[in-house]
Amino acid sequence: MTKLEQLNDWMAAPEDGHLEFKEAKNRYDFEELVKYCAALANEGGGRIILGVTDARPRRVVGSQAFSELDRAIHGLVERLHLRIDGEAFQHPHGRVVIFHVPARPVGMPIECGGAYWMRAGSSLVPMTPDRLKAIFAEGSPDFSSEPCAKAVLADLDPAAVEDFRTRWRKKSGNDGLAKLTHEQLLADAELMVDGQLNYAALILFGTRAALGKHLAQSEIIFEYRSTEGSVPFQQRLEYRQGFFSIYEAVWGAINLRNEVQSFQEGLFRFEFPTFSEGVVRESILNAVGHRDYRLSGSTFVKQFPRRLEVISPGGFPPGITVENILDQQSPRNRRLAEAFARCGLIERSGQGMNRMYEESIRQSKPLPDFAGSDAHNVRLVLRGEVQNPAFIRFLEKVGDEKLANFSTQDFLVLDYLQREQPLPEGLRSRVLHLDRLGIVEKAGRGRHILSRTLYAHLGQKGTYTRVRGLGDAENMALLFKHISDNREQGSPLADLTQVLPSVSERRVKYLLKRLKEDGKIEPKGGRRWARWVPAKDKTGGPNV
Repeated sequence: MTKLEQLNDWMAAPEDGHLEFKEAKNRYDFEELVKYCAALANEGGGRIILGVTDARPRRVVGSQAFSELDRAIHGLVERLHLRIDGEAFQHPHGRVVIFHVPARPVGMPIECGGAYWMRAGSSLVPMTPDRLKAIFAEGSPDFSSEPCAKAVLADLDPAAVEDFRTRWRKKSGNDGLAKLTHEQLLADAELMVDGQLNYAALILFGTRAALGKHLAQSEIIFEYRSTEGSVPFQQRLEYRQGFFSIYEAVWGAINLRNEVQSFQEGLFRFEFPTFSEGVVRESILNAVGHRDYRLSGSTFVKQFPRRLEVISPGGFPPGITVENILDQQSPRNRRLAEAFARCGLIERSGQGMNRMYEESIRQSKPLPDFAGSDAHNVRLVLRGEVQNPAFIRFLEKVGDEKLANFSTQDFLVLDYLQREQPLPEGLRSRVLHLDRLGIVEKAGRGRHILSRTLYAHLGQKGTYTRVRGLGDAENMALLFKHISDNREQGSPLADLTQVLPSVSERRVKYLLKRLKEDGKIEPKGGRRWARWVPAKDKTGGPNV
């Protein structure tokens, strides 16, 4: 518990990265408290003190905020996953609430509300990229680059090493790689340092016996189940060998039951495999490259007729979340990532996940789903159902030349629009670009849809009309009819928003205002309880 002398010392000290004072005489917003606690943790820990003026000389004014202090502390711990303590200090001049915030874990900045916060003067701002990078660099050393003391060259499969050499030579155009011994090749790829193999070499090229001896958890277990609900598997295969020895076999096991889906859309017929080879290979590469090899669990690939799950131990790498997975890169096993990049299996820029999203959208399949992931496992679900064959035709009409210049965000915009869902804030900036290309068009304030021209090319003018919705004149006619039909009791705003469920309440109010200005309707009752009725004409009768 804080003593009076300690509180006086804090009040006399300048407000820095470890102290934050707020008057908060009556209340303090909990969400703001969460952000400040996250910022203090990111800056090494500290205290936020309520009931004390900010400017020096500080004085105690007392605070009634968080009368149920235990509840607030529980909420902070639940949101930030940090051990935050709090106390209500009874100062002679009033109640002072003190939250004690520990430092964040090494290499792990604390996220809150989709951002990593830090303080800038008396305000909070998202952390700068260089600061985030420095924090992530504090983490534990790359396990894949650590030497495996007892591993020797005989523990590697020569055919797997040769496959790596062939791919690296093709990707780099360096024919000199063909002349290198295995030892020199591995050294140049930083898979052997000072004559000692590292764990990355074993993960990529190790024999079954070597992995069983040195790193048994480096394996992929494949299971097939014929129905979603069946518990027993119909097939189970265990691949405990270096990645370059097994990656074709894993895809072969999946592709063996990879049903081809056929669709007829007008005169247009097309076929798609349930599971796209590019998306599946990328998901397995991610699992092998980013899993935590310090944990004893295996990587699982579970196949069902229309669903594929890839489960890898360790949770997301530090700094990666479901929300930012397309924008942030933080390889857990850097030496593995570098080896994959050398031979062209992945891009160092981290674009593999973007390609997975783009290919899923182009085939009108559900987006890759990480919703089942937690701190212990990353669970990726790929669903193979083609949802909307007409959308595939729509993209064909857009043309490969335009699509080749699309960003992942552009594809996501089209995916949201074809599912008739509102665009997230982060994607709205791409709409103007697509509008200029004639691919989307505006359909009211803050709303866009796929363009009339492309719907017309597909012979779907009726679909365009349905998606666009009715114009103001039609909507006003519907409102007026409802008001006329219910003239006796009048129509409250709540009823009128139900008449036009796809129109915002703000827009409904605007349409009512126009009907009133046209002399067709009028309100009855007070502002809050107003009901709309037909306006009376000059003879005193209803204006119909």
